[in-house]
Amino acid sequence: MSSENVGGVHDDGKLWGGRFTGGPDPALERISRSPARSFELAPEDVRGSIAHLGELERCGILTADERATLATALRQIGDDHVAGRIAPSEKDEDVHGYLERTLIERVGAVGGKVRAGRSRNDQTSNDLRLWLRGRVPAIAELLDELVQALIARSVDAGDAIVPGFTHLQPAQPLLFGHQLLAHAQTLARDLRRLVAAWESSALSPLGAAALAGSSFHGDQVAMARELGYRDVVANSIDAVSSRDHVIDFLYAGASIGTNLSRLADELILWGTQQFGWIRLHDAFSTGSSIMPQKKNPDIPEITRGKASRLQANLVGMLGVMKGVPFSYNRDFSDDKHYAFDTSDVLDVVLPAMTGFVLSMQLVPERMAAHAAQGFTLATELADWLAEQGIPFSEAHDITGRAVVVCEQRGVGLEDLTIADLTEIDARITPDVLDRLTLESAVARRSGANGTAPVRQDAQRARLQHEISTCLAVFDPRRDNE
Repeated sequence: MSSENVGGVHDDGKLWGGRFTGGPDPALERISRSPARSFELAPEDVRGSIAHLGELERCGILTADERATLATALRQIGDDHVAGRIAPSEKDEDVHGYLERTLIERVGAVGGKVRAGRSRNDQTSNDLRLWLRGRVPAIAELLDELVQALIARSVDAGDAIVPGFTHLQPAQPLLFGHQLLAHAQTLARDLRRLVAAWESSALSPLGAAALAGSSFHGDQVAMARELGYRDVVANSIDAVSSRDHVIDFLYAGASIGTNLSRLADELILWGTQQFGWIRLHDAFSTGSSIMPQKKNPDIPEITRGKASRLQANLVGMLGVMKGVPFSYNRDFSDDKHYAFDTSDVLDVVLPAMTGFVLSMQLVPERMAAHAAQGFTLATELADWLAEQGIPFSEAHDITGRAVVVCEQRGVGLEDLTIADLTEIDARITPDVLDRLTLESAVARRSGANGTAPVRQDAQRARLQHEISTCLAVFDPRRDNE
């Protein structure tokens, strides 16, 4: 057959061509053919096609026997594709043409009936929505594993105290575990963003056909629910020409990448000789090809680099959407490129970062050696003065003078005697000495979100509740565990 087979589909894997008198130019074929990875959506396309069969039977386009025959054939095609027993040919323009061609080859002309009442426009939107419905929960589980690793290491850190930083300058003492929980908290919020992305893909575009809706409509809601959707997109034009569900996923990925990069930044700093708060595990670090002594934090460095890719994917997709009129346009075909790439990056970096965090050795003695450096106890002196009734603006000035004295002598605030302090201001009494300790500074930050040891368990419990609430959206059974 040189042009068409018995099913009315071109044997070159295209779903169009009847009004054309000549074949496409090779340049058109190269730019128009879907990238190889797009054919990975074959399982989703099969699922959508099987659900569509029910719609066609309800409309009388298919008999019950035809529906059963086609459904069986489609399931087998899907299984064969996943198992590698079949694959698209070079002439298959996209996954839809590949599967329809294969179906007609197996069952004959009746396979051509499947195309009634639908278009590649609603099919391609449906395929990526279904793919996201499967991928987002899997990525959420990987993210949860990293958050759980950070929570577990916050417990391991115990009462180890480090200097907290603002502007990358020593600021106030805090628990190292509290610092780890800060990263856990930011990443847990990304779980909510993944939930939002998952819910964004919860409506079915099927039945929109090309853009105006299908003339064969029996029960679109039933078709949607068969595929696990909550309902149907309310407007047929919107159904095929919007990609909010992809953008929401890319936004979640970009946010995860940004927060991973900030964590990676600190892991790298903590592992330097200058900090020495952590030691890298051999299994999660690399060496140098020229310097035998090196142990390098490649995992956080690579993660930090890939964060820009996750951000670029979001910006790229927003750029695709900003200048296209309603309804469907081929510009949208890049949605799969951005979605696949974001998923691929997260699949790699999240387990690697989890392993790095779980394997790193904490060095509390180095943390303690740095905790008071940079006059991190200055706020404690200012607060004590304010508690004596001295206006804080004046207390701030007095403490600043005390810091100058320390700098001149090369000592810390904790090293000043009561004689030194009363010389700076006569209102300072020996009671202040109990406040100029790291333990006191941390313990007094006992508000609901503070760094005090007594608050850490409650903060972890609250965080775990928030995580469970998010993950229960993907699997309601978690609520009962």
